[in-house]
Amino acid sequence: MLALGIDPGTAICGYGLVDMQGSHLKAVEYGAILTSPKMQPQDRLLKIHTELTDIIKKYKPDVMGVEQLFFNRNVTTAIPVGQARGIVLLTAAQNNIELVERTPLQIKQSVVGYGRASKEQIIYMVTKILHLPEPPKPDDVADALAVAICTTHCMNSLTWRNRL
Repeated sequence: MLALGIDPGTAICGYGLVDMQGSHLKAVEYGAILTSPKMQPQDRLLKIHTELTDIIKKYKPDVMGVEQLFFNRNVTTAIPVGQARGIVLLTAAQNNIELVERTPLQIKQSVVGYGRASKEQIIYMVTKILHLPEPPKPDDVADALAVAICTTHCMNSLTWRNRL
């Protein structure tokens, strides 16, 4: 099963493709879609949509995972992230990809084993789980890979339950 994890953002939209074969996880591709703050908002969103569509067409993931939007302090940041998240959801729908949404707590629990894990702990565990030669950068990419790992765990659990 090939899972595409997304950490949405208008400046940096992290993505990570993780393949699950049995209990083995492998990073297939990961990176970030970058947009310039000098671009018009609609052009930034279009770039995210276009590049994400290209990634989907190239790798044909079975499922896409995205973090549920959660902001308790900075509403100004929440609006552009919400816009980018909307583009991610639209792109999944346009490409008929099953979507899995998880809270930050669920993602951290799945990857680190502790729902209140620090950013450093997430990066460390993503690097170890996927046997990466070095920690993924920027942090948004590590977050996207964490979402993909969590998505594979979720889908594997659902598949197992459906067999009962």
